[in-house]
Amino acid sequence: MSGAHPFLVTSLFLCLISISTFHPTYSKPNGGFSLKLIPRDSPESPLYPGNLTVVERIQRMIKFTEARAHILDLISSSNYSTIEPNNLSLIRDSFFYMVQVGIGTPVEFQFLLMDTGGGLIWTQCQPCINCYRQTKTHIFVPSQSSTYRRLPCDHFLCHGDLPLYKCVNDECVYNIGYGGGSSTRGVVSFETFTFPLDATRTIDNMIFGCSNDNRNIQFSIHGVISGIMGLSLSPDSLVSQLADQTQRRFSYCLVPFTEAQMQPSVLRFGDTIPLPSSNVYTTPFVTPGGSNYYHLNLLDISVGMRPLMFPPGTFTARIGFSGGFFIDSGALISQLDQNLVNERNVYREVMRAFQNHYDSFHLQRLGRVPEGFPLCYKYPPEFNQFASLTYQLEGGNYVVDPKYVNFYNTQAGYFCVAMMPGTGKSILGAWHQQNMRVTYNGAINSLQFSTETCANDHP
Repeated sequence: MSGAHPFLVTSLFLCLISISTFHPTYSKPNGGFSLKLIPRDSPESPLYPGNLTVVERIQRMIKFTEARAHILDLISSSNYSTIEPNNLSLIRDSFFYMVQVGIGTPVEFQFLLMDTGGGLIWTQCQPCINCYRQTKTHIFVPSQSSTYRRLPCDHFLCHGDLPLYKCVNDECVYNIGYGGGSSTRGVVSFETFTFPLDATRTIDNMIFGCSNDNRNIQFSIHGVISGIMGLSLSPDSLVSQLADQTQRRFSYCLVPFTEAQMQPSVLRFGDTIPLPSSNVYTTPFVTPGGSNYYHLNLLDISVGMRPLMFPPGTFTARIGFSGGFFIDSGALISQLDQNLVNERNVYREVMRAFQNHYDSFHLQRLGRVPEGFPLCYKYPPEFNQFASLTYQLEGGNYVVDPKYVNFYNTQAGYFCVAMMPGTGKSILGAWHQQNMRVTYNGAINSLQFSTETCANDHP
């Protein structure tokens, strides 16, 4: 952790301690809870696009990954002033997983997009100043809920040395920017949340954003999505708010994307997280410049058994949210930085190592393929010398099995290395998290991971 931000890090730590002062409480003592983690391409999704072919699904994943990368670049840019109307799809396509939660009393069920890089949970609220189209679910009406109340301006999240929100006209308000001029604004509030996997499990006094002014945002052309559920390191995220009850732990195990129909996974909190069935590896989070993303200390990368020997500092985050390596389920395909760092181009060198490996077996290189991956080969049915990929993290090696390193078009008889170039950042995406139990453990400020058959993780 950089020594340039001791005050910011100390203040964040104090915020995480004092977050318990508003005491979100369970309707049942102790224990955790679970949510169904629904991919947009799943038949259970309200945004289900129909029965896609595997190729069509991969093309969509690449589109989502590019949109996510663009949004991250906008967020890290100093130029937020404008966003073109045709770029609204960037915002809509930057999130792939959703959850369903109940809000208020009586309960209204809403679909929220999951964001491991976002903090505040928010949903659209009436009366609207500016709301995007939401027709298949009702926009939340706080005046009709008996458990709704506003966060007072003297709350530490709205008042103090480093408040997250501002007090305007005796209301604690927020303004969250998604880059390029897109934003959501509203009143910070308390409400009761209910989880449909356990209808008797409710959490009172959850802090959330009652959003009534959304500019240049379009999360769903189908009018289904009402907002965002943030799971980042920010003090206002769901994870931080429930620190006492869940030990600041959440976990998922992503069912493989190449199943005939995409299955939902399970997003687990606290003691609903199962004990691993294999060896568990632990790597610490790093917080460059107070970032709320889950940055990891990547030391080197190996292709097959060959380490590429990147020099120290290659994957260290730099000022302005550039560089670094972090895990993000919103980025479906992993990305490696293609900018020069220490005179090394990480993406190009990793792809060259894969190319050298497969060229040594005299496989036939392909040109452009429908999925859009740049490095693809024909392969004979008996070929089995596929290279693994290892992220050498502090504390343990994250080994990606070859079947999840590559995309396989078995019908056409070729495979592609499933990686994309990043612009200033390197990201461990969801494709490389398939059949891996991934646990974000805030109690020890670390990521834990172990291999698992995720289809066996039932709600």
